[in-house]
Amino acid sequence: MSTSAPHRRTPEPFLWLLFSAGGMAAALVLPVLLVLFGVAFPLALLDAPGHAHLLAIVQNPLTKLVLLAVCVSALFHWAHRFRFTVEHGLNLGRFDGLIALCCYGTAALGSAAAVWVLLTA
Repeated sequence: MSTSAPHRRTPEPFLWLLFSAGGMAAALVLPVLLVLFGVAFPLALLDAPGHAHLLAIVQNPLTKLVLLAVCVSALFHWAHRFRFTVEHGLNLGRFDGLIALCCYGTAALGSAAAVWVLLTA
């Protein structure tokens, strides 16, 4: 009869979920926003919406929720990608805990800042 050690649960699956969601948000939503607000509106290729119209859109709770989801998922995508780039690319795997804390802590702080900005808008 063998007894196996109890499995220790890690947050790794949840972090991979945030990584993949952030990748999708970064790949699908951010390029559209960059083309619109970085190219089409400044070059007058499209009529830019007025300040009052944009403010009305951003004050909609559903829009705030979508913007928050895009910001948070993109930040955690960055954190996960940067963590493994630093650990494997620079061979700093021995500092895994510290690197993970710094990366995900920065993403959490950025997420908190996004929440504050959207709640005060």
